[in-house]
Amino acid sequence: MKLNNELLGHQKDAVDKLIKLKVGALFMEQGTGKTITTLEIARIRYESSKIDSVIWLCPCSAKNNIKREIQKQCPEEMLDIFTICGIETLSTSIRARAYLLELTKKKRCFLVIDESLLVKNPRAYRTNNIMKISENCPYRIILNGTPISRNEADLYSQFYLLDWRILGYRSYWSFSANHLEYDEHGQKRRVLNTEYLASKIKPYVYQISKNECMKLPGKNYETAYFYMTEQQDMEYSYVAERLMNGVDEWKPETIYRLFSGLQAVISGKKLIFNESGKHFEAVEMFDTPLKNPRIRKGLEHLTDEKTIIFCRYESEISQLCGLLPDAVRFDGKVPQRNRDQALRKFEKDKKYLVANKNCAGFSLNLQFCHNIINMSNDWDLGKRLQSEDRIHRMGQTEEVYIIDICAANTIDESILKCLNKKENLLDCIKSEMKNAEDVKRVINKLIYGSRYNHEIFDCSELGDRDAESIS
Repeated sequence: MKLNNELLGHQKDAVDKLIKLKVGALFMEQGTGKTITTLEIARIRYESSKIDSVIWLCPCSAKNNIKREIQKQCPEEMLDIFTICGIETLSTSIRARAYLLELTKKKRCFLVIDESLLVKNPRAYRTNNIMKISENCPYRIILNGTPISRNEADLYSQFYLLDWRILGYRSYWSFSANHLEYDEHGQKRRVLNTEYLASKIKPYVYQISKNECMKLPGKNYETAYFYMTEQQDMEYSYVAERLMNGVDEWKPETIYRLFSGLQAVISGKKLIFNESGKHFEAVEMFDTPLKNPRIRKGLEHLTDEKTIIFCRYESEISQLCGLLPDAVRFDGKVPQRNRDQALRKFEKDKKYLVANKNCAGFSLNLQFCHNIINMSNDWDLGKRLQSEDRIHRMGQTEEVYIIDICAANTIDESILKCLNKKENLLDCIKSEMKNAEDVKRVINKLIYGSRYNHEIFDCSELGDRDAESIS
């Protein structure tokens, strides 16, 4: 019994290292073949009668793709040993948790945790439920492109799920006491003794990047700027001033609230605040999508080639699908059972996949396409990298083109700068705040971009009263 396709050299190296261990971690960049590598490990263990079952936990959005990959790679006699469950499902479904617990008691299970960064929070329900399931599994593996999205604290839960003895801490409290430094407000300042952590996990990890194991076509980036309408600009300044009053640098959620409100305005929304001012509702500012400068700029850059259009907002997806007859929708509005059909339509006869990164940014193989337009970005670097790897992966034969639609003189500019530097926006803010006397000034620089900083002035940015302010 063997897989239907031959492994590449680096995949064989990974199998050779991890097959000797009961637990291990595959940190292979997207597109380098984590799935087929894991399936080969499962095949060897099943054939040698070490396991009876494979439990594959993955993002809900990736389940259908994982199923297809298993069917493509595995011989028929292996197919019925696999059970797939969405990681998010284990946050809420008592039935799924009970079934998997019972399965681990009755069978010798190989537990696969795909996209293991989704369980990095040790206090999350899903993490605790998976910990209980893992206790009965003699073989375990975690898969991800990288073990860290923010800092080395991400390692604790992932490696606890493999075996607490790897890091040597039975509780997050003891891990924190030895490796995390907090400020007087209880916020994490830095991670200590990172060399120790690296040395402890090294024997259990196989890690490789795309650049190390394959030659892929290049990635080409372009930023397409647009200017908000005067109405948007006024709303942006109003929302910035109103939400800035509630910013507390020690409460990240207040900064998130400010940024989210401003990004909603940039996307074409008007914010309606309740009486207390603590909550707001976003309503459409324009009576037709074609009056929205962001939508217009995105449409300008569409070609006749297949393109993935990533949007942050459901309304953007709806508007673009309404304007583009050749578009297929792929977000939370599309039921899980219909997503395979949507992807097949995109691959065969539709030109545009209009999606959000939560649904289409993980574990999909879309290398038949080589164009991405990011209509709206967020500050999550991990999601950004994952979304690019949907098309920049093994099997891609064309140069990849990625266009970011960016509102000039807004927080969009700051988000793109951080993403280009491979940094998270909140980490940038924390870094700048450490040495800043005026926190509001730091935030103003971020939300007004080049308008606030010392840069060349463009007359197309003129407001009604700018002439009066010349000094």
